Amino acid sequence: MYSVLIVDDDVFIRDGLKSIMDWNAMGFSICGEASDGEEALRMLLSLQPDLTLMDIRMPKLQGLQVIKAAREQNFKGRFIVVSGYSSFKYAQEAIRYGVESYFTKPIDKDGLFETVQKIKQSLDRENRRTDSMELLKRKARNVILRELVTGQYDTPVILSPEDMEDLELRADAYQVVICENFSRTSESPAYSFADLLKVTNREEHTFSNFEEDGKHIILLKGTYALNRFNDFLSHYHGATPPQAGSPMDTFFLAYGRPVQAPYDIPLSYEDARKLIIRRFFCEQGQHTIGYEELSALGQSMQRLTPEALSEYTDNLVGYLQTFNRKNVSETLSRLENYLYHVENGIVEVQLFLTDLYLRIKEKINLVYSTVTIPFPTNSKAIEFIAYKQYLYQIIQFLSEQFEMIMSATGNPNRNSVLDDILYYIDHNYQNNIKLEAIAPLFGYNSAYLGKIFNKTVGESFNSYVDHIRIEHSKQLLLQKKFKVYEIAERVGYRNVDYFHKKFRKYVGESPVEFRKKNGGTEE
Repeated sequence: MYSVLIVDDDVFIRDGLKSIMDWNAMGFSICGEASDGEEALRMLLSLQPDLTLMDIRMPKLQGLQVIKAAREQNFKGRFIVVSGYSSFKYAQEAIRYGVESYFTKPIDKDGLFETVQKIKQSLDRENRRTDSMELLKRKARNVILRELVTGQYDTPVILSPEDMEDLELRADAYQVVICENFSRTSESPAYSFADLLKVTNREEHTFSNFEEDGKHIILLKGTYALNRFNDFLSHYHGATPPQAGSPMDTFFLAYGRPVQAPYDIPLSYEDARKLIIRRFFCEQGQHTIGYEELSALGQSMQRLTPEALSEYTDNLVGYLQTFNRKNVSETLSRLENYLYHVENGIVEVQLFLTDLYLRIKEKINLVYSTVTIPFPTNSKAIEFIAYKQYLYQIIQFLSEQFEMIMSATGNPNRNSVLDDILYYIDHNYQNNIKLEAIAPLFGYNSAYLGKIFNKTVGESFNSYVDHIRIEHSKQLLLQKKFKVYEIAERVGYRNVDYFHKKFRKYVGESPVEFRKKNGGTEE
């Protein structure tokens, strides 16, 4: 619906112009009316009507003066002059200001109807052309942005400062984030990380986004946006995983290095692209992976080998036959670390694990040919490993299978498993160990194992871990080789303030006071 403004100093004429035709049926709605030139100019500039019916002789400003002033202020609307004077001079001046038609009073209703109809058709054509141009511009902008970010252009993109402004790319820093969406259940709502950024980044033009291979590519622009993203990462790098069902629980983010020049953006994108593939290797509850990990990976990457497959198979079969749960658990940890540092693709890693499992199953069945072991069928095991999204899920599956083998082949006494768990804690306290994560390694449900642990050891799992960490930290404090914050990290506390709090709780004094009392220097 287009808008019409009616301007005449005679109220009866204004009423007549409003009722002279069915404006709504013509595709117009009357947005206002003015009785003098100054009021008309204000309304033209504020309402920006598509069509104005303008009188010539009016108080304060003449009609043609209003049109001239409006045009000088870049007003684009159409005008029809309705005048009581058939002056050639007025008509000539009106044409110079782009007036569509000049009618004298009394108005020729049919002529006005025909003129308005032509103006409507012209406005329709302009809108279609404008919409088409905007669509083409938007598509071109998206293509350029995609090529600039991904580095996929056939020829180098040369952008002028004006192009940069039009693409909203002028910034002092850039960083690429790739977001992969996944739902834990079919009922989980679909969230968009880009939409979440719109809420958290209040400044305009702080990011652009597009889709590539089913993933959301987000270009952060400017120091403000990068700092806000770092704040976001700090929140989700803590010990508490995102709440189930929250937006972050459905995202996995890989982010590249920050860069300062727009033509270095592909470097950040390439970092993120390499990392998003490594989601398979992430820990349980991990939702982000960053460029910082690439340097460490690059120095230690290796290929899967038949020798490694044979070694892990033989070791695990041996430990299973001797019911050595501790060594089975440690071997699975070594295997997980080995696979984390291979450069092979995920499918190759899954095939490696499938081959490992089937070899172990074959050897165990051969040794215990008279024992019924409730193995899943080969096809089910192959399907399970092939469709799991994370390495830790496959490791848990292997752990459960190995516990089932040991139980089925003649070791029903599970009391010693707590000794194995205590041994595990004593050798892994520096890591972010959780009861929920290690319980499956020993074939237990975490809630059940927690009750057994509390009853047997006399304290909770977390409390015991804290005791072990504090005891090791005391030894390090007495050595006087490390600063307090370094000791905190070495014993598994990423937050030094939290380490201070725990140390005071169990020792009764701060780490600095403990070191000083025992002959150290305060650091």
